[in-house]
Amino acid sequence: MDEGEKDGGRRRELSSPDGLGVRMSLALPGAAVSARGRKTPWRMPPSLLAVPLLAFLLIFYAYPLGAMLSRSVYDEGWTFGGFALLAADPTFWRVLGTTAQVAFVVTVACLLLGYPVAYAMSRVQRGTANLLMVLVLIPFWTSILVRTYAWMALLGRRGVVNNALIAMGLVDQPLQLMNTRFAVYLAMVHVLLPFMILPLYAALRGLDWRLVQAAEGLGAGPAAAFRQIVLPLSLPGMAAGCVLVFTLALGFYITPVLVGSGSDVMLSMLIGDLVNRLDWPRASAMAVVLLAMVLAVFAVLARMVPLGRVLRGGR
Repeated sequence: MDEGEKDGGRRRELSSPDGLGVRMSLALPGAAVSARGRKTPWRMPPSLLAVPLLAFLLIFYAYPLGAMLSRSVYDEGWTFGGFALLAADPTFWRVLGTTAQVAFVVTVACLLLGYPVAYAMSRVQRGTANLLMVLVLIPFWTSILVRTYAWMALLGRRGVVNNALIAMGLVDQPLQLMNTRFAVYLAMVHVLLPFMILPLYAALRGLDWRLVQAAEGLGAGPAAAFRQIVLPLSLPGMAAGCVLVFTLALGFYITPVLVGSGSDVMLSMLIGDLVNRLDWPRASAMAVVLLAMVLAVFAVLARMVPLGRVLRGGR
């Protein structure tokens, strides 16, 4: 018996029967060893790479969320007293309505302002689009607190806007721009606008614009081609942007506190006040209501647009 038959872990090369000199290798049964007789090294399964991320989510997300849910229904025994107190509290319903209204208006404003920007970015050259993308991303490089203080300097009674209006003779007295609902809308739109532009740009950039050219070649005008082709195909990006902006607007805290008035109390501000007073059952119950609002909005939009396309931003 020759050397090749003794080593079952090696490969036997055979010439092909057609005589073209093509070599084939057949694996013979034997030990899991390499060609030099050494054992193959153990390789870590790719799924283990997700273990640190899963551990992070379990510790810093799943556990606090579970604690919040348990505190909303358990206080020295199972009870729904926190939800009962909220249902009978008119202040809670007023704050909940204010929160939903502010989030809705901010979402609509971001959509109306962000769609033209995303459309322009998808139609220009790559270099110009990259420059516009940098301008869109600049707010991400600045703290929300710094941007809010900037709006306070702009909208104050002696701020830049009032001084400019007085200098141009448009008003005689400074306008009350700070501590108004308008200031809350303006500052929140400035912060959340990139979250609308990015998914819209991803959806519009992935469109096949030859469809628009074909529609125009068949006699459709620019408005009709946009309404019948571009707008429906960009709907997943719109849904993704609306979900992001609305959910983030529901939980805003710093901006309404600094530029809003006493009538602009958001639900997050009320939750923070209850936490400071160690009223955990009511605070947890409010947090559960806020979470339910987010899930409800996401479920409604997911029924309008396939869930997978919403998560991919329309691509």
